[in-house]
Amino acid sequence: MRTDEFDFELPEDRIALRPAVPRDTARLLVVRPHAAAEFEDRGVGDLPALLRQGDALVVNDTKVIAANLRGRRIGRAGGEPAIAATLIRRLDGSRWQALVRPAKRLAPGDVVRFGSEGRVCFLEQLDATVEAKGEGGEVTFAFAFHGPALDAALEERGDMPLPPYIGSRRAVDERDRSDYQTMFAHEEGSVAAPTAGLHFTERLVQALQARGVALHRVTLHVGPGTFLPVKTDDPTDHKMHAEWGVVSADTAAALNAARKSGGRIVAVGSTALRLLESAAAVDGMLSAFSGDTALFITPGYRFKVVDAMVTNFHLPRSTLFMLVSAFCGFDLMRRAYAHAIAAGYRFYSYGDACLLFRAGA
Repeated sequence: MRTDEFDFELPEDRIALRPAVPRDTARLLVVRPHAAAEFEDRGVGDLPALLRQGDALVVNDTKVIAANLRGRRIGRAGGEPAIAATLIRRLDGSRWQALVRPAKRLAPGDVVRFGSEGRVCFLEQLDATVEAKGEGGEVTFAFAFHGPALDAALEERGDMPLPPYIGSRRAVDERDRSDYQTMFAHEEGSVAAPTAGLHFTERLVQALQARGVALHRVTLHVGPGTFLPVKTDDPTDHKMHAEWGVVSADTAAALNAARKSGGRIVAVGSTALRLLESAAAVDGMLSAFSGDTALFITPGYRFKVVDAMVTNFHLPRSTLFMLVSAFCGFDLMRRAYAHAIAAGYRFYSYGDACLLFRAGA
């Protein structure tokens, strides 16, 4: 298939700039391949009625960091040009890999000073030295702080890394620090939220557990590549960014037991799905997993373990729209998105959700 086959037109007013309040009042489009009624318009709060006792819900417990930083290069002739940086990968206690604009203004050895009006005196200025430069605007920063002190400085200096389709239309504010974080967030390391998890509340989780649906946690630190459109004409030429994830031995064993007893594995988000599929053997048995995954799922992929997924509505020409097209069928997902647009569903990170059942499951 060609990348342009995954393109579609979305009216700008369908892009959500704020989440639903409460979160579990968002709309939910249920998509069932091969059913007499392919689509059903429901709400996220209906999930307990749509799942069965014995099903296993898998959420991503990654935590988004305040990864967007603004500062200036200092201490070199040629002025102090403004620098915008997005942290994308922690290397150790004081070093981060980052995407920088304009990268051409930096060289190894340069110092960038992020911010100058801190609320805590020893954090009034956060300096980072450029250790190395890579292709595509990537640099390695060695920060002056280390460990918890650096984490506190980044939290104070940084902004939440809202996706460009939101950040270009309004300013990031304090509300986003809670809005762009799931209730499951625990393990710091993402520069984008696992947005399907944004719809969950304590009330909804309690209702799911009362229904007999178990909840399990995995960790996948979401990278900036999640928002990138596929720019190659042939999707197979696209290179996925690797993301680090963990499935514990206990979680793998619990999910294997759920499948053996007839329960369905329901991934909350594409990140949880990709991690589970990376940790599964050909026969669908899960094992403990810790490491990078760059799994790119396109139509034709044979799913091994995930039976259903909760996910948001995704960007055209994106790897995520290709993933859901593989999961439910390309033609069906084209019709589902057309239905959602006509019915006024809200799209993207702060938008509404889908409950997708796998074709052939």
